[in-house]
Amino acid sequence: MLTLDQNYLQRLIESSPDIVIAVNREGTIIYYNDGARRNLRYSSAEIIGQKIDRIYPSIDEARRVMKAMRAAEGGRIANFDTVLRDKDNQQIVCAISGSIIYDEKGEEIGSIGFARDIRRLRQREQLATCGEIAVSLAHEINNPLETITNNIDLLARCVESRLSDAELVVETERLDSIRAGIGRVQAIVRRLDEMTRKGVYETRDYLQGKKMADLAPREGDAQPGHSNGGAVHDDWALSGMSVLVLDDDVSVVSSLADVLRAERCTVHTATRPSAALGILRNMKVDAVISDVVMPEMDGYEFYMAVKEEMPDLPVILMTAYYYDKDHIIKRSRLRGLEAALFKKPVNPGKLRAVLVQSRQKGRAAKTAAACAASAAAAVSKAPQATAAADAGAAAVAAGTGVTPPLGSTSSTRG
Repeated sequence: MLTLDQNYLQRLIESSPDIVIAVNREGTIIYYNDGARRNLRYSSAEIIGQKIDRIYPSIDEARRVMKAMRAAEGGRIANFDTVLRDKDNQQIVCAISGSIIYDEKGEEIGSIGFARDIRRLRQREQLATCGEIAVSLAHEINNPLETITNNIDLLARCVESRLSDAELVVETERLDSIRAGIGRVQAIVRRLDEMTRKGVYETRDYLQGKKMADLAPREGDAQPGHSNGGAVHDDWALSGMSVLVLDDDVSVVSSLADVLRAERCTVHTATRPSAALGILRNMKVDAVISDVVMPEMDGYEFYMAVKEEMPDLPVILMTAYYYDKDHIIKRSRLRGLEAALFKKPVNPGKLRAVLVQSRQKGRAAKTAAACAASAAAAVSKAPQATAAADAGAAAVAAGTGVTPPLGSTSSTRG
């Protein structure tokens, strides 16, 4: 068995970046390495000879660690979670590995512990968890909010047309209260997403000794839900427009369809990309509104499938996420995507504006194509008209003996 020189072994332990502390049977600190000095900020003179509970938040925590050692096989523990306390009274979350020291007779004479500050490791784990939760919340919460927002828009239209002015004031306040609640929920989801992106996991106290993630919206962050004021449009710019709505959430499809029908659109719906493609192959559709994350294929794959068969059909992608997950929208834009709507719930007014713009672009493109076709037809007819005129001139000249005009290709034979 390889043995190390005692001086070398002592230097090895002394230079370890981990906290290494040994105590005697009475719990008095008898060894305290350089890693402990750096982490706990006590000098050796301040800590040697002190009771071990000096570096713990409480005597109960020190006893919990010793109890775990005595209960473990061989008196050894590994990566046991505990909390130490530094000179500034700051708590340090640690993973401690240690063992009880026995003499030749098997009597307990003390213990030694090797503790590692795992606060950064825990923070990275917490941020990774936050990231997973943020992605899930963005999808699972924003989709229902989309349904609520769409139905509030429809309800506002109905209320405005049926109530007196006095009644409308009361009901509008209630609708605004619902919109404010939606805005607060959105702010909480944004706060979690922001925390994950900045890499700062913040907590706050909620019970004595207990903490919770600080997801409370910051001042000015809780934005009210979208409002169109229940206005009924006089121009009906979308009237007669045929729109396909694709989303794997049935409630989103249903509520968006209702909003578009209120705009006098003809609406087709699908919850799977394959069904949407079937509709497009058999029905006249002016625009497609599609979710990004779906079964069968994602938004980019669906967009490319549409573009391959119907290259001029405008497609609008919408997502519940607060960022471009998997760069689906970026890749689609590089291939000519019409528009993208981030962060459900989508403002019904913004959706209307995007569709109006799409319809205007479509009409302008058709007009330009028609003008180009007309111009091409006129150009193709011009040589025929010239030839006919020349032939007529030649015939006249033959009958009268007049020389044909310059530029004519006709000739007479005697």
